[in-house]
Amino acid sequence: MSIAFWCVLLAGFLPLATVGIAKFKRGYDNDSPRTWLEKQDGLRRRADFAHRNHFEAFPFFAAGVLIAQHMQVAQHAVDTLAITFIVARVAYTALYLLNQATLRSLAWLVGYGAVVTMFLRAGQVI
Repeated sequence: MSIAFWCVLLAGFLPLATVGIAKFKRGYDNDSPRTWLEKQDGLRRRADFAHRNHFEAFPFFAAGVLIAQHMQVAQHAVDTLAITFIVARVAYTALYLLNQATLRSLAWLVGYGAVVTMFLRAGQVI
């Protein structure tokens, strides 16, 4: 299995790390988790928002990897872009938790750019 495919698996686990941070508190209400999370603030609120964003980013990333692989983009390029995405998303998460909005947005942009580049490579645009 390619490194890029392993990165898809890793990307699937990213939401679990952030939701764990968001929900790790005495009094967590598992009967109504979304209502409980909506009432949180600070670190837990930011962790929940990062959790949601990981789910939003995942389909685009997974599709980018699959399409790049299908179109036979050079494997080292797909692997490098997939690793770039994962590193950017880990940085994004850390910066979100640390409340560093501008740097967080930059990390988001790097990850998004990596996926866009996969699509462009697949279309032989670049």
